[in-house]
Amino acid sequence: MKRRTALQAIVAGATNSFAAPADTGLSIWFDAPAAHFSQSLPIGNGRLGAMLFGGVAEERIVLNEISLWSGSPQDADRPGAAKVLPEIRRLLLEGRNAEAEKLLAANFICQGAGSGHGKGKDVPYGCYQILANLVLKFEGQSQPRGYRRELDLSRAVARMEYESNGVKYTREAFASAPDQAILFRLTSSRKGALSFEARLERPENATSVSVGTFGLQLAGQLSDGKGGGGMKFAARVTAATRGGSLTSSNGVLKVQGADEAVLLITAATNYQGFAGRRSKDAEAAAAADAQAASTKRYAGLLAAHIADYKSYFDRVTLDLGPGSPLATPARLKAAAAGTPDPGLAALYYQYGRYLLISSSRPGGLPANLQGLWAEELQTPWNADYHLDINVQMNYWPAGSGGLSELQTPLFALIESLVGPGTKTAQTYYNARGWVAHVITNVWGYTSPGEGASWGATTTGSAWLCQHIWDHWLYTHDRKFLERAYPVLKGSSLFYSDLLIEEPSHKWLVTAPANSPENSFRTKDGARASVCMGPTVDMQLLRYLFDATIQAATLLGIDPEFRDELSYKKERLAPNRVGPDGRLMEWLEPYEEPEPHHRHVSHMWGVYPGSEITLEDTPELAAAARKALEGRGDLSTGWSLAHKMNIWARLGDGDRAHKLLGLLLAPVGVKSTGFNMTNGGGSYDNLFDAHPPFQIDGNFGGAAAIAEMLLQSHNGVVRLLPALPAAWPSGRVTGLCARGGFVLDLEWRNGALTQAYVRSQLGGTLQLAYRGKKQEVETKKADRVRIALDRFTA
Repeated sequence: MKRRTALQAIVAGATNSFAAPADTGLSIWFDAPAAHFSQSLPIGNGRLGAMLFGGVAEERIVLNEISLWSGSPQDADRPGAAKVLPEIRRLLLEGRNAEAEKLLAANFICQGAGSGHGKGKDVPYGCYQILANLVLKFEGQSQPRGYRRELDLSRAVARMEYESNGVKYTREAFASAPDQAILFRLTSSRKGALSFEARLERPENATSVSVGTFGLQLAGQLSDGKGGGGMKFAARVTAATRGGSLTSSNGVLKVQGADEAVLLITAATNYQGFAGRRSKDAEAAAAADAQAASTKRYAGLLAAHIADYKSYFDRVTLDLGPGSPLATPARLKAAAAGTPDPGLAALYYQYGRYLLISSSRPGGLPANLQGLWAEELQTPWNADYHLDINVQMNYWPAGSGGLSELQTPLFALIESLVGPGTKTAQTYYNARGWVAHVITNVWGYTSPGEGASWGATTTGSAWLCQHIWDHWLYTHDRKFLERAYPVLKGSSLFYSDLLIEEPSHKWLVTAPANSPENSFRTKDGARASVCMGPTVDMQLLRYLFDATIQAATLLGIDPEFRDELSYKKERLAPNRVGPDGRLMEWLEPYEEPEPHHRHVSHMWGVYPGSEITLEDTPELAAAARKALEGRGDLSTGWSLAHKMNIWARLGDGDRAHKLLGLLLAPVGVKSTGFNMTNGGGSYDNLFDAHPPFQIDGNFGGAAAIAEMLLQSHNGVVRLLPALPAAWPSGRVTGLCARGGFVLDLEWRNGALTQAYVRSQLGGTLQLAYRGKKQEVETKKADRVRIALDRFTA
């Protein structure tokens, strides 16, 4: 009698042939296997991720679990730091910035190793790490013909097919959120032609064994950074076949002479932090997930996955014109050489939404510097949460892209920082409220960084709070605001206490501070980074104080605190134009050692803020434009994305589109080293190149494409505000605007031809198009056609 595996129901429920997806223009595809991580295809369900290389004789699948970090909670606050604060401030007030920075470096940074200078794997800060490699070695497969490997964004399914020795082989993979598993299905056109061995491998801190007759398990424990054991983890593979034989022993799974095989991959950690599964037993949790999914048919698992994914993805459609039929690497090269490909921009936009859906789900951890996907033990910059633009940029496309609820992991992270951040605020500043500086991790790190030139940035937490208020602006979710208000208030309390009066104009300014990661030359020629009241801090605090005042007013609470914030907000140092006509980055028009620096933080008030606009502050907008031109176009990937958004806000769609071209410029597989100046672009799989790979540029670029088509800041919804000449005709549906509005737009020859609005809340919609305005009254759930002839000057 033939034995039946635990997964046999899955194989019994699978069809005998793969149905190729419809050609929707939403595929990233290759005509050869991946030779590098940056050519592999990402799938993910918010918690579990995989990168598929598509090798013929040998397949490598990189596996990830978003909570898998080395390190552990620590107290990195430096005892007695606040005693030095008055002297640091005295030196800054006297213009002795270099001396203040030296004193800060000796007494006011974190205690201990901090982030390990971006290499924190073996210190308490820790780093995000690869879970495992699943390696499959095939028999009788070589010299493939008709090879195609693709990621279908419309269904979140990766697929490959090829012919070898007269047999057609197919593979299909997806990461299911409903069933918390990754499914990998393999078939052959000839009966008995599928044979392979599978192993789970990890370079360190893990052991791989066979479990049962048909499975594998890899389990281990990472370092806590203090000489002990840290997080435990487990990955499990359970297999089923149609035909042939299936065995597992000594950590090797063997399939011999099968027609078809299905691999079910589950994983877990014992992370007990602010979000995630919170499983105390990683091995038991991975086994339980495998058991639950193994009772279902493959077709049902696939259908549930697609339905879940499309409930997010299908909210927005975008057509910018025809695309190229070339494989994605060749397509990137052709576009860089000047071949028009408006469909590539639409693909890039939807890829950004795909990556966010795949790496950030309610109840889970936020997308990190690499989203969810990493092949290293020591990931670049620890793949942590940088708070001076990077984790925020990850969520820029969420509101406009119909994915607001995917920000809940970010909100959970923010809330988790309040406790440790309260201690940090007291230890360093004798201040009320809470603060997080420039980096954080899954362990609640809120201390300054280990370097004075960048680690003294205090406004990471203020920037995080922008996402709380912006979520309210999009959704008007009162329950959310009630829950989040204490976070806003605590942040405002801290910055209210941090401010001091500078002597020249009696403005209130932050001190000490950095303009993120940038430096300047003082009057005596010294290079310094520590300063008072950089422009970005002032812009952030105006936004934060105003948001807290409005939130308190809506909730009918804290009138005295509102008055305190109103008074201090009016005294903050204003945006200023320097002698050269550029928006100033610091209180003084310092010389810039790096005039093309990647950070353009002083233009936060243009984007993602909105206090500098063409309509309301034209002189400042012109100064911002000149400052942006001075910075230059070439930069890192995420910097290109930020500049794209700024150019869109400044109404220059063609310049934004030029930077999109730079963001899509192919960098090749060798551009993996650190380039902090001008190496930005895209890898073959459209991952953003800082370089190395850093996912924020993908999300920032997607947000910028939306910003070129629709803007909704300061109470006005602007239609096609930065439409480039390269997209003369197109159509978008489902873009979201602040105030609870959803817009569908269509245009021809650069002019709007029809527009519809659906209101999720009801109310008056203020519209703008080509310098003219219109008010539209809406009722909740109504879809209204906008009369284009009613726009008036």
